Amino acid sequence: MATDKELSDFLEGVERRAFKQAVYAVRNEESALDIVQDAMIKLAEKYGDKPPEEIPLLFQRILQNTILDFFRREKVRSTWVTLFSNIITRKDGNDDFDILENFESEEGTQASESSADKVEREQMLSLLDAEIQKLPARQREAFLMRYWEDMDVAETANAMGCSEGSVKTHCSRATHALAKSLNALGIKL
Repeated sequence: MATDKELSDFLEGVERRAFKQAVYAVRNEESALDIVQDAMIKLAEKYGDKPPEEIPLLFQRILQNTILDFFRREKVRSTWVTLFSNIITRKDGNDDFDILENFESEEGTQASESSADKVEREQMLSLLDAEIQKLPARQREAFLMRYWEDMDVAETANAMGCSEGSVKTHCSRATHALAKSLNALGIKL
Protein backbone atom coordinates (compact mmCIF):
# COMPACT_ATOMS: atom_id res chain seq x y z
CA MET A 1 0.00 0.00 0.00
CA ALA A 2 1.43 3.36 -1.03
CA THR A 3 1.84 5.96 1.69
CA ASP A 4 0.58 9.50 1.23
CA LYS A 5 4.17 10.66 0.81
CA GLU A 6 4.90 8.04 -1.90
CA LEU A 7 1.73 8.99 -3.77
CA SER A 8 2.49 12.70 -3.43
CA ASP A 9 6.08 12.21 -4.61
CA PHE A 10 4.92 10.17 -7.57
CA LEU A 11 2.35 12.77 -8.63
CA GLU A 12 4.89 15.57 -8.24
CA GLY A 13 7.38 13.69 -10.39
CA VAL A 14 4.93 12.81 -13.13
CA GLU A 15 2.92 16.01 -13.43
CA ARG A 16 5.07 17.74 -16.10
CA ARG A 17 5.28 14.66 -18.32
CA ALA A 18 1.54 14.06 -17.93
CA PHE A 19 0.83 17.69 -18.80
CA LYS A 20 3.01 17.52 -21.93
CA GLN A 21 1.31 14.29 -22.94
CA ALA A 22 -2.16 15.81 -22.45
CA VAL A 23 -1.25 19.03 -24.29
CA TYR A 24 0.08 17.00 -27.19
CA ALA A 25 -3.15 14.98 -27.29
CA VAL A 26 -5.74 17.75 -26.91
CA ARG A 27 -3.79 20.77 -28.23
CA ASN A 28 -5.17 23.03 -25.49
CA GLU A 29 -3.24 23.91 -22.32
CA GLU A 30 -6.29 24.68 -20.18
CA SER A 31 -8.00 21.43 -21.12
CA ALA A 32 -4.73 19.55 -20.57
CA LEU A 33 -4.43 20.99 -17.05
CA ASP A 34 -7.98 19.85 -16.29
CA ILE A 35 -7.28 16.39 -17.67
CA VAL A 36 -4.10 15.93 -15.61
CA GLN A 37 -5.81 17.23 -12.49
CA ASP A 38 -8.76 14.86 -12.99
CA ALA A 39 -6.42 11.93 -13.56
CA MET A 40 -4.45 12.71 -10.42
CA ILE A 41 -7.60 13.03 -8.33
CA LYS A 42 -8.96 9.72 -9.67
CA LEU A 43 -5.67 7.99 -8.88
CA ALA A 44 -5.58 9.36 -5.33
CA GLU A 45 -9.25 8.66 -4.61
CA LYS A 46 -9.64 5.23 -6.13
CA TYR A 47 -6.18 3.67 -6.27
CA GLY A 48 -4.21 5.31 -3.45
CA ASP A 49 -4.29 2.01 -1.57
CA LYS A 50 -2.42 0.11 -4.31
CA PRO A 51 1.24 -0.92 -3.96
CA PRO A 52 3.73 1.78 -5.08
CA GLU A 53 4.98 -0.33 -8.02
CA GLU A 54 1.47 -0.45 -9.55
CA ILE A 55 0.86 3.30 -9.38
CA PRO A 56 2.78 4.40 -12.56
CA LEU A 57 0.87 2.01 -14.85
CA LEU A 58 -2.44 2.81 -13.18
CA PHE A 59 -1.81 6.52 -13.61
CA GLN A 60 -0.99 6.11 -17.30
CA ARG A 61 -4.20 4.15 -17.88
CA ILE A 62 -6.25 6.73 -15.96
CA LEU A 63 -4.62 9.58 -17.89
CA GLN A 64 -5.31 7.92 -21.25
CA ASN A 65 -8.93 7.21 -20.26
CA THR A 66 -9.38 10.81 -19.09
CA ILE A 67 -8.06 12.06 -22.45
CA LEU A 68 -10.47 9.73 -24.27
CA ASP A 69 -13.32 10.98 -22.07
CA PHE A 70 -12.39 14.55 -23.06
CA PHE A 71 -12.65 13.66 -26.75
CA ARG A 72 -15.98 11.88 -26.21
CA ARG A 73 -17.40 14.94 -24.45
CA GLU A 74 -16.11 17.19 -27.24
CA LYS A 75 -17.72 14.95 -29.85
CA VAL A 76 -21.07 15.11 -28.06
CA ARG A 77 -20.78 18.89 -27.70
CA SER A 78 -19.93 19.37 -31.37
CA THR A 79 -22.80 17.08 -32.39
CA TRP A 80 -25.29 19.20 -30.50
CA VAL A 81 -23.78 22.45 -31.77
CA THR A 82 -23.95 21.11 -35.32
CA LEU A 83 -27.50 19.89 -34.77
CA PHE A 84 -28.72 23.24 -33.50
CA SER A 85 -26.76 25.25 -36.05
CA ASN A 86 -28.59 23.37 -38.82
CA ILE A 87 -31.94 24.61 -37.58
CA ILE A 88 -33.11 27.40 -39.79
CA THR A 89 -35.31 29.93 -38.03
CA ARG A 90 -38.09 31.55 -39.95
CA LYS A 91 -37.74 35.27 -40.44
CA ASP A 92 -41.44 35.92 -41.10
CA GLY A 93 -42.27 35.44 -37.40
CA ASN A 94 -44.53 32.44 -38.06
CA ASP A 95 -44.74 30.24 -34.96
CA ASP A 96 -45.44 27.09 -37.00
CA PHE A 97 -41.81 26.06 -36.87
CA ASP A 98 -41.20 22.30 -37.20
CA ILE A 99 -37.71 21.10 -36.43
CA LEU A 100 -38.13 17.97 -38.56
CA GLU A 101 -38.97 20.04 -41.63
CA ASN A 102 -35.92 22.23 -41.16
CA PHE A 103 -33.38 19.68 -40.00
CA GLU A 104 -30.67 18.96 -42.54
CA SER A 105 -28.82 15.68 -42.26
CA GLU A 106 -25.08 15.99 -42.04
CA GLU A 107 -23.30 14.64 -45.11
CA GLY A 108 -21.79 11.20 -44.58
CA THR A 109 -24.08 10.18 -41.72
CA GLN A 110 -26.60 7.33 -41.74
CA ALA A 111 -29.42 9.90 -41.65
CA SER A 112 -28.30 11.26 -45.04
CA GLU A 113 -28.04 7.82 -46.69
CA SER A 114 -30.42 6.79 -49.38
CA SER A 115 -32.53 3.68 -48.91
CA ALA A 116 -30.39 1.83 -51.45
CA ASP A 117 -27.22 2.74 -49.52
CA LYS A 118 -28.78 1.52 -46.27
CA VAL A 119 -29.79 -1.79 -47.82
CA GLU A 120 -26.35 -2.23 -49.39
CA ARG A 121 -24.65 -1.46 -46.05
CA GLU A 122 -26.90 -3.93 -44.19
CA GLN A 123 -26.24 -6.63 -46.80
CA MET A 124 -22.49 -6.01 -46.57
CA LEU A 125 -22.56 -6.26 -42.76
CA SER A 126 -24.61 -9.45 -42.97
CA LEU A 127 -22.16 -10.94 -45.46
CA LEU A 128 -19.20 -9.92 -43.31
CA ASP A 129 -20.85 -11.41 -40.22
CA ALA A 130 -21.42 -14.70 -42.05
CA GLU A 131 -17.75 -14.83 -43.10
CA ILE A 132 -16.58 -14.03 -39.56
CA GLN A 133 -18.74 -16.89 -38.24
CA LYS A 134 -16.91 -19.29 -40.60
CA LEU A 135 -13.54 -18.53 -38.97
CA PRO A 136 -12.10 -21.01 -36.46
CA ALA A 137 -13.17 -20.14 -32.91
CA ARG A 138 -9.82 -18.77 -31.67
CA GLN A 139 -9.29 -16.65 -34.80
CA ARG A 140 -12.83 -15.29 -34.57
CA GLU A 141 -12.40 -14.54 -30.87
CA ALA A 142 -9.10 -12.71 -31.37
CA PHE A 143 -10.38 -10.82 -34.42
CA LEU A 144 -13.55 -9.61 -32.69
CA MET A 145 -11.75 -8.56 -29.53
CA ARG A 146 -9.05 -6.68 -31.39
CA TYR A 147 -11.05 -5.02 -34.16
CA TRP A 148 -14.66 -4.94 -32.96
CA GLU A 149 -14.11 -4.39 -29.23
CA ASP A 150 -10.95 -2.29 -29.85
CA MET A 151 -8.93 -4.14 -27.21
CA ASP A 152 -5.16 -3.98 -27.40
CA VAL A 153 -2.99 -7.08 -27.84
CA ALA A 154 -2.21 -7.44 -24.13
CA GLU A 155 -5.87 -7.13 -23.10
CA THR A 156 -6.90 -9.64 -25.74
CA ALA A 157 -4.17 -12.09 -24.69
CA ASN A 158 -5.25 -11.78 -21.06
CA ALA A 159 -8.93 -12.33 -21.95
CA MET A 160 -8.14 -15.32 -24.18
CA GLY A 161 -5.62 -16.82 -21.76
CA CYS A 162 -2.81 -17.01 -24.31
CA SER A 163 0.35 -15.15 -25.27
CA GLU A 164 0.42 -11.85 -27.15
CA GLY A 165 2.18 -13.63 -30.03
CA SER A 166 -0.72 -16.08 -30.31
CA VAL A 167 -3.17 -13.17 -30.47
CA LYS A 168 -1.16 -11.59 -33.29
CA THR A 169 -1.03 -14.90 -35.16
CA HIS A 170 -4.77 -15.51 -34.77
CA CYS A 171 -5.58 -11.96 -35.92
CA SER A 172 -3.27 -12.20 -38.90
CA ARG A 173 -4.74 -15.51 -40.01
CA ALA A 174 -8.28 -14.19 -39.51
CA THR A 175 -7.69 -11.04 -41.58
CA HIS A 176 -6.05 -13.04 -44.39
CA ALA A 177 -8.88 -15.60 -44.40
CA LEU A 178 -11.53 -12.85 -44.42
CA ALA A 179 -9.80 -10.95 -47.22
CA LYS A 180 -9.52 -14.13 -49.28
CA SER A 181 -13.18 -15.14 -48.76
CA LEU A 182 -14.49 -11.63 -49.41
CA ASN A 183 -12.37 -11.31 -52.56
CA ALA A 184 -13.78 -14.64 -53.73
CA LEU A 185 -17.26 -13.13 -53.30
CA GLY A 186 -16.27 -10.15 -55.45
CA ILE A 187 -15.70 -7.69 -52.63
CA LYS A 188 -12.39 -5.91 -53.10
CA LEU A 189 -10.70 -4.68 -49.94
